[in-house]
Amino acid sequence: MGRSQSLPRGGDPRFGPDADDTDCPILHVDMDAFFASVEVRHRPELRGRPVVVGGVGPRGVVSSASYEARRYGVRSAMPTARARALCPDAVYLPPDFTQYSPASRAVMQIFRDVTPLVEPLSLDEAFLDVAGARRLFGSPAGIARLIRRRVAEEQGLTCSVGVAPSKFVAKLGSTRAKPDGLLVVPAARVLDFLHPLPVGALWGVGERSAETLRRLGLNTVGDLAEAPLGLLRRAVGEAAATHLHELAWGRDPRRVSPEQVEKSIGAEVTFDVDVTDPVEIRRALLALAEKVGARLRAAGQVGRTVSLKVRLADFRTVTRSRTLTVPTDTAREMFDTAWALWTALAAGEPVRLVGVRMEGLATVAETPRQLTLGAPERGWREAEVATDAAAARFGRSVIGPASLLGRRDPRRVEKPTRP
Repeated sequence: MGRSQSLPRGGDPRFGPDADDTDCPILHVDMDAFFASVEVRHRPELRGRPVVVGGVGPRGVVSSASYEARRYGVRSAMPTARARALCPDAVYLPPDFTQYSPASRAVMQIFRDVTPLVEPLSLDEAFLDVAGARRLFGSPAGIARLIRRRVAEEQGLTCSVGVAPSKFVAKLGSTRAKPDGLLVVPAARVLDFLHPLPVGALWGVGERSAETLRRLGLNTVGDLAEAPLGLLRRAVGEAAATHLHELAWGRDPRRVSPEQVEKSIGAEVTFDVDVTDPVEIRRALLALAEKVGARLRAAGQVGRTVSLKVRLADFRTVTRSRTLTVPTDTAREMFDTAWALWTALAAGEPVRLVGVRMEGLATVAETPRQLTLGAPERGWREAEVATDAAAARFGRSVIGPASLLGRRDPRRVEKPTRP
């Protein structure tokens, strides 16, 4: 779906929460302004105020904006500098995944209490196939209401749900239902729902391709559906033309796939001013390794391959990786490896961004711990697990490596990354 496109909130009774949900087994559940909402839950004094989560420096990017901030035009993926110009009185916060990850797991568990067929797309959204849950929990719309109620009562958060015959239409439905809404697209009304939408509502249509299609007079999904395939092929290519034509007619045969697993966990930092000081690079890599380690342990995962990403001032990007002998979730091991990769790289040029990523993930339960002859009974991992426990109670900022405590560099913008 094109980022610049927005769908008006539903008011058509044909597609309301009480519309016919027969043959509509697919739900798309999308948390409302998830990161910002979790921050407000954690800090009730922010309720009712515009809150923006993302990189807080000049090169930062908005990850999430509360609906109070969105009234000023602030949107996700917008440069933070632009957001500050639009809404200077908002509260700007860096992302804190030590809060978001547990909230996400709790929400996903609510989904899995209803059906095992849950396909997470990210921390804050998922597809559900509820065809097999009707006998226990009722109609798809009734299940959507149950989920919304449990999320509100148990997590203090709101979500929007689209109910439809297919994944594509369900996702459009949840977008149109936002915020804190429910929209059913009856199977018999899919084309009535789709065809008036702007062409940018189709998956795979970004700003440039939407402009190309509009120049051909294809302004709505209905226009594209009626367009000759030859015209679409000349405009966007063979594969994209077939894909968009099928979606425009509401055809999306993909099933909900619960087997999806996270393949890597990483974090990166963009410096507000290009950096040459190796001490600052070293401190940044240590902070990133701490974040990745905490996320691995929270997810019950370990990894074998440490990857270093370096983006130079001229935007050239270099990556290096090293596979460990034994899988780990320990920040110290990740940092030592990342620093060794950096030292070997010896870029010697101003650096714009660095990142650390752990790949080759497996669950801790699947990975027997290898004992090392002469190793102390307790080591770095035990220390980091204790740090996790303290951070969960008092906040991540109060405990950590001595070189990082009280030395948060205001010139850096932290950006957790996803696979």
